[in-house]
Amino acid sequence: MNFDLSDEQKNFLGQVDRACRSIREHETVCYLEERPNEMIVPEFGKIGMLGCPISKKYGGLGYDILTYAFALERIGREGNSLRTFFSAHVSIGQMVLQNWADEEQKRRYLTQTTSGKNIMAFALTEPDAGSDPRSMKTRFEESSDSFILNGKKHWVGNGTLAQMMTTYARGPDGRISAFIVDTDSKGFHAKEMKNKMGLLSIKNAEITFENCVIPKKNLLGTKGKGLSIAYSALIDGRLSVAAGAIGVMKDCLDESIWYSQKRIQHGSELAKKQLIQEHLSSMILNIESSRWLIYRTAVARQKLHDYVEELKEKDTNWQEKLNREDKQYETLRAKADRLAAVSKLHASNAAFDCANRAVQIFGSFAYQKTTRVARHFLDSRAIIIYEGANEVLKLKIASLELGDKYEAY
Repeated sequence: MNFDLSDEQKNFLGQVDRACRSIREHETVCYLEERPNEMIVPEFGKIGMLGCPISKKYGGLGYDILTYAFALERIGREGNSLRTFFSAHVSIGQMVLQNWADEEQKRRYLTQTTSGKNIMAFALTEPDAGSDPRSMKTRFEESSDSFILNGKKHWVGNGTLAQMMTTYARGPDGRISAFIVDTDSKGFHAKEMKNKMGLLSIKNAEITFENCVIPKKNLLGTKGKGLSIAYSALIDGRLSVAAGAIGVMKDCLDESIWYSQKRIQHGSELAKKQLIQEHLSSMILNIESSRWLIYRTAVARQKLHDYVEELKEKDTNWQEKLNREDKQYETLRAKADRLAAVSKLHASNAAFDCANRAVQIFGSFAYQKTTRVARHFLDSRAIIIYEGANEVLKLKIASLELGDKYEAY
């Protein structure tokens, strides 16, 4: 695989870099004040990052998933708070619609989100259903012209900002379906989740559906197949976490090199100390081992995307074909799923390790949230938990190799 950048990619990533630099100081202020960064949408909107991998037909840039991963890697240097905004809006927001929505839904919702007029979110996790979404308690009933949802979701990224989100609920037959929800719908309530340890400039919400009315036209995909949609979204979510984690590691390395070269202790720079160099070399190993794994995952995910898009062009009943266990689709999806799990597990652990080492290099100076490495430390603790707790991902990876009958959860 050749991961060299084309001139077009270099130009776009240069724009992403400039946008990141333009909001850097304000992002620090917003983090310390625990409020959303209102510069994100205008600054990244004008370069098209709010719809980077979305088809040009719906207002996006139409970039491949590898280019999107490169962009998230750069964004990750500004912190997981900023990267989480894009994961929620694009990876598990827009890309779910691009993958599964019908044409009318795409034109109605994607065009509003790629422009930045509306923000997206993804509501799957519940108070009693985190790593096990199959145990969700949110329910829906069906009337003549709508679905009625009742239940609760939490830790919804962008949840207090979003105008629309995808969510999942169990029907009377026990099967789970997916829905597109307008946040101004009757019976929809969002409440900010406060007192978080990190991720302080991204807003997470607890969502309550109280006889929430969803029009029939907002069913996403085939009724009863919502869990498959949710699991496919998690592939993109895990890839986005992993890509951003590379940026976190790179920023921790850069900050550590800068500090260790200027800090004098015991008569010489910290950078000359052997144990400090051990920290720096470990960071470099973490970056390089993660980078190529994640790029490979992005290529595998692109192959899955391309296959499904070709199928859509050939067969109007493409979803039914996939539901009948299309063998090529299952093979491509299993590979992307496995690699995304491996990437997220490895890169999130590596990012937290790098942040921990960076804090140690900075010493007491890093024990304040005003330093970049302290914010990376706090935020990177979260990515070991969300988009699949790493303990569960280990079981998933082993089970995929052993076969279904050895599933450990």
